[in-house]
Amino acid sequence: MNTPPLPRESRDTLFLLGALAWTLLPQLTQVPPWCAALAYAALAWRAWLAWHCRPLPSRWLLVLALLGASAGTLVSHQSLLGPSAGVTLLVVMSALKTLELRARRDATVVFFLGFFLVLANFLHSQALTTALAMGIAVWWLVAALVLSHLPEAPQTPPPPLRMALGLSARLLLTGLPLVVALFLLFPRVAPLWSMPTPGVGRTGLSDELRLGDVAELAQDDTLALRLQFETPGDMPPPSQLYFRGPVLSAPSGSGWRRREERGLGQPMLSMPAASGTATGRTVRYEMTLEPLGLGVLPLLETARTRPSRPDAEADQPWWRHPEGHWPTQRPLTERIRLHASATLDTPQHDPRALAAAASPAATPADDPRWAPYLALPAGEHPRTIAWADAQRADLPATADPTHPAVLAQWLLDHIRQQPYVYTLAPGRLADDPVDRFWLDQRAGFCEHYASAVTVVLRRWGVPARIVTGYLGGEVNPLNGVLEVRQRDAHAWVEYWHGGRGWVRLDPTGAVAPERVRRGERLPAPGGVVAQTLVRLDPLLLEQVRAAWGAAEHQWNQWVLGYTPHRQQDLLAALGWDALDPGQLGRWLALATAGLAGGAAAWWGWQRHRAGRDPWLRGHDRLRHVLQCKGYDAPAHLSVLGLRDHLRAQLPEPPHPDARAFTPFADTLALLSQWRYAPPAQRPAANPAGLWRAARRAARRLPTATVKRGTSRP
Repeated sequence: MNTPPLPRESRDTLFLLGALAWTLLPQLTQVPPWCAALAYAALAWRAWLAWHCRPLPSRWLLVLALLGASAGTLVSHQSLLGPSAGVTLLVVMSALKTLELRARRDATVVFFLGFFLVLANFLHSQALTTALAMGIAVWWLVAALVLSHLPEAPQTPPPPLRMALGLSARLLLTGLPLVVALFLLFPRVAPLWSMPTPGVGRTGLSDELRLGDVAELAQDDTLALRLQFETPGDMPPPSQLYFRGPVLSAPSGSGWRRREERGLGQPMLSMPAASGTATGRTVRYEMTLEPLGLGVLPLLETARTRPSRPDAEADQPWWRHPEGHWPTQRPLTERIRLHASATLDTPQHDPRALAAAASPAATPADDPRWAPYLALPAGEHPRTIAWADAQRADLPATADPTHPAVLAQWLLDHIRQQPYVYTLAPGRLADDPVDRFWLDQRAGFCEHYASAVTVVLRRWGVPARIVTGYLGGEVNPLNGVLEVRQRDAHAWVEYWHGGRGWVRLDPTGAVAPERVRRGERLPAPGGVVAQTLVRLDPLLLEQVRAAWGAAEHQWNQWVLGYTPHRQQDLLAALGWDALDPGQLGRWLALATAGLAGGAAAWWGWQRHRAGRDPWLRGHDRLRHVLQCKGYDAPAHLSVLGLRDHLRAQLPEPPHPDARAFTPFADTLALLSQWRYAPPAQRPAANPAGLWRAARRAARRLPTATVKRGTSRP
């Protein structure tokens, strides 16, 4: 049994509700849960009312819902003002407004609330996914607006959705050049173009470390940074792609935290200089850093020169810490682009080279410079400390108990010889995590090994600290950009060697050498879509990921990275290098006024054309084509009269010239049926399309012997 079609009002309302539901999707993770639930419940209720053609709820119920939403906003945000509270109220009120769609005025309000929601989504994210989703939302909202203004003749089917979607797409494409011009040329004054940044960033590395934190990050596929080297051949091997983040040298319970640069009003004590001379290849690169919420720039080791922002004139809010990392004045809550360099000379643990060197002088335990790097938390890790004391007494006679490289190598050999396992899921380490991991469970991730080795080295009198950051990454085959993700997070150890300085020691290399040598990661569980793509084609997921990564990089570089400096470079290339923002604004205002005047003139011409009956315009254009072919086409004849009159001017079948007349005559018959038949018997074709088909058929007719020219009306 065929279901009767929905009334036009119900169909248009359901389409508008679908567009609003799509627009609200990005807000699900930004607004309080009650707000998202209330908004989608209101949309679902309104859809049910439209589907069943039921009356709208009374106004007092909407007033109660509005008061409840205001109270919920006040409780959730402690205020009704500010960006977060404003977005929450906007989401709720947009959904509740659909429950009082009684007139076109109400629909217009809902349309523009939808456009405000599109803008509100960019307050939280300007990613390419958000831009594409909001582009679809704008298209659907404009289509809903077009639907509300399309007329409907009595006893005729409603205008199809396809027509509204096509018309809205043409409108948006028509305005696209103007949008691009405004984006490129509108003066980029900071208050207008700066985005409010949230108080915290995304989950990532931090100034504190608890065992298990890095393992959780290793299951996060979120992008952390992108790196493009100045010279393609400058990319170091995976074993040297260490991105130095926070250096954690202060014990904090069973974990570690970053040491403050200043303490008790005194500057940090400087470390003794190493006797070796730093040599190594220097590589230069451009880094696009995502808003990680981190207070340190994760730069490629070793960064000795100050990174610069090519799109900023002010002093750079970061400096080189004595421990080798680059802290910032505030957490990184916005995407930034950096130009930096790295010298690939970081001393790495090499037992043959370091052990061959003369044994460095023992570190004085009472020297205040070394105290922070020898300190152990009181009452923590008692079993590991007792184990370290016992092993120190039982070291082989050939081992130098005062040589830090020898002690470090003994620990690496111990890890290789014992049944230690490298895993993302070591299980719950109750009580003392270091003791449980090192002596009992022997299964952990990089931070477990780094923490245990640091405790043992400090107990043996070797200054040591933990460094967190990223290791490795993937090169996008489409653009050659190195993409480093949160799952590349890593932790390693540095110990002090009197002849070389701070030496990198990565205990992970003893249990999972492929992680250090080739930058391989442990496989993290994928989502449903990723698993489906892998089943279809093992390479398809990587190809899709590479294409999407390249598109995101271009979006970040040329849209989000279009800064005032890049705008000035563009203006200089166009020969307008002497323009300041004020002059540019005046020229843009004049250009906008000119475009507005041209649009007004075009609109007036269209209205002048629309003053005449479209049927008569189509009839005159068809007569013009026939007269150009040499036929007599009087203006007083109808389309069927024109058909019969033209048939008399052509030879009778089976003459070859008579064959071209058949499609022409059939098209004129359809036009006459559309014009004069009852609405139920009219053809589904558009009359404008039928007139175009008639003109095409007329051009295929044979040329008459005597040509009667005329001017086109």
